[in-house]
Amino acid sequence: MTEDLSAYRPNVGVVLFHADGRVWLGRRHNTPEPYNWQFPQGGVDAGEDLETAARRELAEETGVRSATLLGRTDGWLTYDFPADHQGGKVTRGWKGQRQIWFALRFDGDETEIDLMAHGEPEFDAWRWGKLSEALDLVVPFKRATYEAVAQAFHDFAG
Repeated sequence: MTEDLSAYRPNVGVVLFHADGRVWLGRRHNTPEPYNWQFPQGGVDAGEDLETAARRELAEETGVRSATLLGRTDGWLTYDFPADHQGGKVTRGWKGQRQIWFALRFDGDETEIDLMAHGEPEFDAWRWGKLSEALDLVVPFKRATYEAVAQAFHDFAG
């Protein structure tokens, strides 16, 4: 039986790999510790190609445009918002998010990274870290998705 995905907001995520296999981690703006780090992600506009959406979100949230496609996940990964989750996505009726994830290799200079590239920042700090490290930094309701992403992209982590 196929899961009904219509209640899940279409979304893309990006794991940005450094040439040495580390990954880009962003600390969510105005989000308390301990689960306030994640990879860039965001919604897909109506009719938008998924890779185009991923690159747009990456540029908006990090300023990064110099990146080469390494791979993507097969099929949609989903997560539900927790019952006490606040925010516009819930008030618009979404149960959670369905995501396709893209692995990209950063080909630019770190001066390209600009957390204010789109005006309102998604992140207020960033750093390079290990792919496996993200599992303990992301909010718990996204952890299973991050585990699937880490498994799918582990070969890119060197």
